[in-house]
Amino acid sequence: MDHARRTLLRTLGGSAALAVGWQLTPTARAAKTYAVTRTDAEWKAQLTPAQYQVLRQAGTERPFSSPLNHEKRAGTFACAGCQQPLFSSTTKFDSGTGWPSFWQALPEAVEKKSDRSWGMVRDETLCARCGGHLGHVFDDGPKPTGLRYCMNGLALTFTPGAAPAV
Repeated sequence: MDHARRTLLRTLGGSAALAVGWQLTPTARAAKTYAVTRTDAEWKAQLTPAQYQVLRQAGTERPFSSPLNHEKRAGTFACAGCQQPLFSSTTKFDSGTGWPSFWQALPEAVEKKSDRSWGMVRDETLCARCGGHLGHVFDDGPKPTGLRYCMNGLALTFTPGAAPAV
């Protein structure tokens, strides 16, 4: 019985350590210098707690919780952290996943980083100007690119108006 309990505790402890490690993955990008940089305190003062958790700690909002899922107007989706234009409304589509999805980013607006968290290999999408975590990109999207940029609505702002060309 003691052996079984020790094994269980060791397993749970190891799982907790891995989970903490996965949450710390954004610090790995701290080595890169972005055009927009702020201290942790400045990010916390600028962003809501939920935006901070997504943009600066690589969190994920609940699916189907973003009002941007239903945004159909022409305009521009930008980074909520630094206002960098990221996506044109002309590339938005309903992926059925519960997050705002796009088949193409604006030129040089985002960068990809390998993300091995949660026991999977994915491509994390970051804002190229501030390094904010936006979501992930997958290769199961519509034509013409076949990509699905699955973004957290909390990481984005929307400005209606003429949609930028892609």
